[in-house]
Amino acid sequence: MNKDQLKGEAKDIAGKVQEEVGKLTGSKEQQAKGLGKQVEGKAQKGLGDAKEFIKDQTK
Repeated sequence: MNKDQLKGEAKDIAGKVQEEVGKLTGSKEQQAKGLGKQVEGKAQKGLGDAKEFIKDQTK
């Protein structure tokens, strides 16, 4: 795993937690921020996955 994969996964998990906290507290703003973090995390993880794929193909 590379740093983009790790950071992306962490951001995705943090976003899920933030979304759930928003649901529990009734905060639509926190839910939206949590969803945004999840999207960012998935994108960053996807970038990391692509880097790993390219690295593996060039070996």
